[in-house]
Amino acid sequence: MKAKKFVFAAVAAGALLLSGCAGGGAAGDGGGDSGLIGVAMPTKSSERWIADGNAVKAALEDEGYSVDLQYAEDDIPTQVSQIENMITKGAEALIVASIDGTTLSEVLQTAADADIPVIAYDRLIKGTENVDYYATFDNFLVGQQQAWTVLNGLGLTDLEGNPTDGAPAGPFNIELFAGSLDDNNAFFFFDGAMDVLQPYIDEGTLVVKSGQTDIEQVATLRWDGETAQSRMEDILTANYSDGTEVDAVLSPYDGISRGIISALTDAGYSVGEDWPIISGQDAEVDSVKAILSGEQYATIFKDTRELAKVAAGMAVALLNDEEPEVNDTETYDNDVKVVPSYLLAPVPVIKDNVEEALVDTGYWTEEDLGL
Repeated sequence: MKAKKFVFAAVAAGALLLSGCAGGGAAGDGGGDSGLIGVAMPTKSSERWIADGNAVKAALEDEGYSVDLQYAEDDIPTQVSQIENMITKGAEALIVASIDGTTLSEVLQTAADADIPVIAYDRLIKGTENVDYYATFDNFLVGQQQAWTVLNGLGLTDLEGNPTDGAPAGPFNIELFAGSLDDNNAFFFFDGAMDVLQPYIDEGTLVVKSGQTDIEQVATLRWDGETAQSRMEDILTANYSDGTEVDAVLSPYDGISRGIISALTDAGYSVGEDWPIISGQDAEVDSVKAILSGEQYATIFKDTRELAKVAAGMAVALLNDEEPEVNDTETYDNDVKVVPSYLLAPVPVIKDNVEEALVDTGYWTEEDLGL
């Protein structure tokens, strides 16, 4: 029920932000007459960004706007060029999910000079005053939830971090992975997770055999699954060739989790009692199937449909001389200013609540998941 409450709250938030934001024109194929809004997404290599882009486009078109939706395939110069082209085409607002949040200062100054408001989408844009609002999830909580799912899988806590009666003493071998250092969210996820895990490491319940516990050591450039697989293979060779086994892996993203699973499988691990507990994020369909099959223990569901509504609502409000609703004005400092933000609630998903969290809410169908 808690998962449903979180999702229902997110739905209500998205609806609230869009209500009262007059857009004019008709929804449809992107030919709305209310104006043009540019939407810059990082890549199509992750299904979540495809879903995000489509959801933002649909939300804006429902408000009567034309949308220029572009994907940069994780190439920074391409994203800069795409945003420049959006400005040249006459975009009245920009919604940007950055590849590297530190590389857009110059092009966003061009936007500011043309009085074009900028919404940072899920990834904070850093080092510039020219970002007006930020739509995202509670990213520190995402990291905490990832850690709680690991502890839950080991039998140490429930999914909210409350200690389990009669919990095993351990020790359990755990290895840590983080996201890309050029993505501000990676730090929030990792800091949230270590806020939970560090006490267990300090007391010896969890043991990081590789000794790699700093984010610079455990980061995964561009969140790439093959990079994660290679690092996991190296960890297994260097630290687990003595017959000891990995009991858990903190993974910040489903694509990284799948790389870790491939490394474990290649090393001779098989799903069963001794298979490691592996976390994740984004509820990608292949990883949800992996949860159902026992390969991945958990993911964190971030309902991108509602995030899209929030970001679209921010842009529409600004273009109608209204003030977008925010619920955080303290957390997201981009090194120049604190960017006013709206944070949505993430939902931890394990095998037991896949249907409740993902199917009942319409995010995936039973057919999608092979149920």
